[in-house]
Formats: sequence, C-alpha cells, structure tokens
Amino acid sequence: MHRVVALVRPPQSTFELACAAQVFGVERRGLPTRYSFGVCTERPGPVATYAGYDMVVTRGLDALDRADTVVVPGWLPVTEPPSPAVVGALRRAHSRGARVVSICSGAFALAHAGLLNGRRATTHWALADELAARFPRVQVDPNPLYVDHGDIATSAGAGAGFDLCMHLLRGDQGARYAAHVARTMVMPPHREGGQAQYSAPPHPAQVDGTLAPLLEWVTERLGEPVTVEAMAARAGVSARTLTRRFADQLGTSPGQWLLAQRIAAARDLLESSDLPVDAVARRVGLSSATNLRRRFLNALGTTPGAYRQAFQAGPRAAQGTRRMRHTSAAPSSTSAAEVRNSAG
Repeated sequence: MHRVVALVRPPQSTFELACAAQVFGVERRGLPTRYSFGVCTERPGPVATYAGYDMVVTRGLDALDRADTVVVPGWLPVTEPPSPAVVGALRRAHSRGARVVSICSGAFALAHAGLLNGRRATTHWALADELAARFPRVQVDPNPLYVDHGDIATSAGAGAGFDLCMHLLRGDQGARYAAHVARTMVMPPHREGGQAQYSAPPHPAQVDGTLAPLLEWVTERLGEPVTVEAMAARAGVSARTLTRRFADQLGTSPGQWLLAQRIAAARDLLESSDLPVDAVARRVGLSSATNLRRRFLNALGTTPGAYRQAFQAGPRAAQGTRRMRHTSAAPSSTSAAEVRNSAG
C-alpha cells in the first residue's frame, strides 16, 4: 500500500486538498485499492479553511516520516514561510526517498525547504513572478500544468492539481487504472496544453469554433493515416486556422495533440492485450514497431516492451518504470505526451 500524506496549514485551501484526496483517498468499485491517504499538520487539532469551516486534523508532522508521497496542497498566504519544523520534516521525507509534491502555491513551501533549488518548477501563473523573484535559484516556468522530476513534482493552479495527481497515478499504476479513476470522476485522464490558455480571456473563436467534435472524430480514427490537413478539412478551416484554434483552446499544436492520443492508446493496448508491438503500432496509427519505440522513448523514457512488462507485472514493477522519466506537462517539439493544465 502506497502511503500518501497531505500536509495542511491554517487557513487551508480546500480544493487543492480535495484534488489529492479524490485521486488517492477514495476506494472505487472494480479497482484494487493501492493507496492509503491521510492528512497531517504542524499543530494537530482544528485547522481553519478558506471555505469558512474548520477541519479536525489529528496527525502531526511525524506522519511525514512514514509517507511514500508527501503532498503540499497549497501554501497561503505565500508571504508566510513554513516553520523550521515543517522545513525539517519536508527535507527528511525527501532525503529518505519519499516523493514530494506541491499543488498550486504549495511550491512556495518546497522552495523554502530548498527542494526546488536548481530545478525547473511551476505554480499558478499569477504567482510565478513572485516565486521567481523570491527564489532565484528555482527555474520557474509559468506555462506547464505540472513539472515532474520523479522525486519532486509541482503543479500549476488548483485545477492542475488533478492533472498532476492523475499523472502520478498513471505513472504508478498504468494508463488503464488511471482511465478508470478518471471515468469515476467524470473527467479526462489528462488535459492538453499549458497555462497560457487559461491566463488570458477567451477569444470569441474558442466559443464559436469548439474543437470538441473534431477531437471526437479523430480519436475514433487513430489507426487511420489522419493528418493535420485532414483534420483541417474535417473542421472546414485552413491548416493555419486549425493550428491557431488548437493553441487557443488546448495550448498545443494539432500534431502534438494527435501524437499524445496515439501514445495514450498504445499504453492502454500494451497493458490490456498481448498484441505484438508492431500490431499495437499499426492499430494506433504509428505505422511500425520502430516508430512506436522511438516515440515511446521520447515521451516516456522507456520502451514499449519494458512498459508492458512493468504494468502487466503489477504496480511495484511499474514504480521503477515511472522513475525512468522526469516529465513536464508542457508542449515540446519532440514529445507530445508531456502536455496538460489549470488555475486556481
């Protein structure tokens, strides 16, 4: 059982905490339970929240000494640094091998603990400049939905906490397990793009020219040689207009989005079937085992064969596979599986 512990502080933002609790703390019918979830605070007892009610937290900082994953679900106000006791607890957890994760403003707590020094990290787009100014040794990137280094992970604003938690779940347990969890929450397994699509007011074209029908049409034809030109023709626009709409609505390009869908479909087939790798490649539109291996290595840092062996062997073997790749949910010219988002 993988132990996840969230570190809260008064006043606590409830949505960020709920992101982690909903992904890691809920038992779901038809799925084996692979996580235990708990909450701790520096001074156990009533903890005020920004939602106008108090919650009672009975566990202290010693709970972090037994956690496999530590989540800091926001740290507000960001002008108040964590106490030496909290800093010490975070450092001890990380040094003994626990995965340390922040959601939204929680990156400030990790930065105070020195865990982000020399690393790329993200936070809510409205807080990115302040994080960069206060912690010049942190490589703050305001665009991605999350950045995952394997041992340390940070997310953008509140909603991106779901994106990061689902990404970690998918890395721990596989794409099929994560897809089942996403369906129970009535949300996509992952979102495309970066924070830019949320940090500016929507363009009229985003409302009038929604991509939803086109995306559904494409996902039903992943095994076919669908091109960007074919997608543009289906949408009744030029390739340039389609590219602009993808950037506005999804924060990525049509080609990157399409490749991400094909890799996701390949992951599912590798987990759930015994199809040869070449057959998997053809079924998801990647033409050959060689092409699938290259795309898989770029996106996930492992091969289709190693991925299949890890996730068909079970979650413990998969833990080693997910650590092979340090991912970031930001658009990239070589990897389309590294794309997601939010705010709050």
